[in-house]
Amino acid sequence: ERVAINVSGLRFETYESTLIKHPNTLLGNRARRDRYYDYERKEYFFDRHRQSFEAILYYYQSEGRLNRPSTVPWDIFYEELCFFQIEPEVLSHLRKVEGMEEDPAPLLPQNKIKRRIWLLFEYPDTSMMAKCVAFFSMAIILLSVAVFCLETVDGFNVNFRNKSNVTVEQNRTATRNADALYNVETMCVVWFTFELIIRFLACPSKWKFVISPMNIIDFLAIMPYYITLIMRTNGNPNVTTVEALRVLRLARVLRIFKLSRHSSGLQTLGKTFKSSMNELFMLGCILVICVILFSSFVYFFEYERNGKEFQSIPHAFWWAVITMTTVGYGDISPRTGLGQIIGSLCAVTGVLCIALPVPIIVSNFTYYY
Repeated sequence: ERVAINVSGLRFETYESTLIKHPNTLLGNRARRDRYYDYERKEYFFDRHRQSFEAILYYYQSEGRLNRPSTVPWDIFYEELCFFQIEPEVLSHLRKVEGMEEDPAPLLPQNKIKRRIWLLFEYPDTSMMAKCVAFFSMAIILLSVAVFCLETVDGFNVNFRNKSNVTVEQNRTATRNADALYNVETMCVVWFTFELIIRFLACPSKWKFVISPMNIIDFLAIMPYYITLIMRTNGNPNVTTVEALRVLRLARVLRIFKLSRHSSGLQTLGKTFKSSMNELFMLGCILVICVILFSSFVYFFEYERNGKEFQSIPHAFWWAVITMTTVGYGDISPRTGLGQIIGSLCAVTGVLCIALPVPIIVSNFTYYY
């Protein structure tokens, strides 16, 4: 049985068997659509959007393929889908494809005071006070990272005072600077500790808080200070202790990741990398294969004339990596004609391999942004 459908003057015809494939929709359910039937013209009349209906009718004809026309705005198309009562699961999938999926409602504490504290420290957009707290926290993070970097400068470095060619005045200045940096570091750690404890006490779920990657980073970022303080309090550290202290101090650089808690852009970037793990893994596999392949070729072509630079295939890995990434430091370079040809192929292959997953990553970034 053929069915005639008139949408704002544009006539469509299809079969009843096509429409009943989706019986829970307006067109698929004869009882629902009979109210729009024009007995004089013997057709169903809908005063709706024409271009949207073409895609909706194709949904019935194509066994469930639903795509928004590029010339139709999302809000108009979604309104038409709701009018024709397209299945909720189909609408949910389309919202996800279109990047219009709503974020789940945040989990909040039941206690009123805890809820206010949680919103204050976790959601900067909820109030002006929350924005001020986020801004202050970002300033403390940047200050602590600056202290971490300045500690390696001679004028602030503790080891600088132990050098033999240092004058008394330089020694005093370095001591004052090192003490000032330590005081600033202490102030930063006090804030980070206070923030972590307050957020833990006010969080709606203690277990989710503990296993959260960002909270683990927060914990690891402040632990080096307390461990170092305990080890120094116990007496003069030995060589092993000194090396352990250096490793612990390096962990402080993890504080830079705390910025992502207050930056939606960094969060978007993190989600992009997370959703692009398959593409990044594929890129890594291709690069490893190409590095081994080109390192082997250049080693056998260069070993006799350039054996000092290409001592072995593993030694050639460094050359292959910097060539494929087009960095090209020039510290190692092929001398023979065949080696230079391999180097050229290596560079071109690297550009192509790196460029392949870029559109997918950009697409994921656009979706989350």
